Amino acid sequence: MLPSRIFFDDMLDEFKFDEKMKCDIYEKDGKYNVETAVPGFDKDDIKIEVDKGTLTITAEKKEEEKDSSKKYIRRERMFHGKYQRSFYLGDIDEESIKATFNNGILKITVPQKEIPDTKKTIEIK
Repeated sequence: MLPSRIFFDDMLDEFKFDEKMKCDIYEKDGKYNVETAVPGFDKDDIKIEVDKGTLTITAEKKEEEKDSSKKYIRRERMFHGKYQRSFYLGDIDEESIKATFNNGILKITVPQKEIPDTKKTIEIK
């Protein structure tokens, strides 16, 4: 009899997939919008920091307690570890950043600072 492990193996196991957080960043109405997929994480597992125009998103999950009554044949959904992404957004209003988390999608709205027009015309003599 063949071991059950063979039947549950995935032929794509040898390929390494990019495991970092997938992000979309777009500008709309004078704001940067960052949408990040963080499936499997809770709101409390995610930390957002901003420092001198750099936005950093960290998602960290601690190792779950092991259930000794289960005999896993294959276990792919368990994750413990840390993902982190940073983006330099420039001159932003750090006090007005807002974030929501729903169905594994983190949405961050980052208002841009209004930069006064400093363009000056120089008269040629």
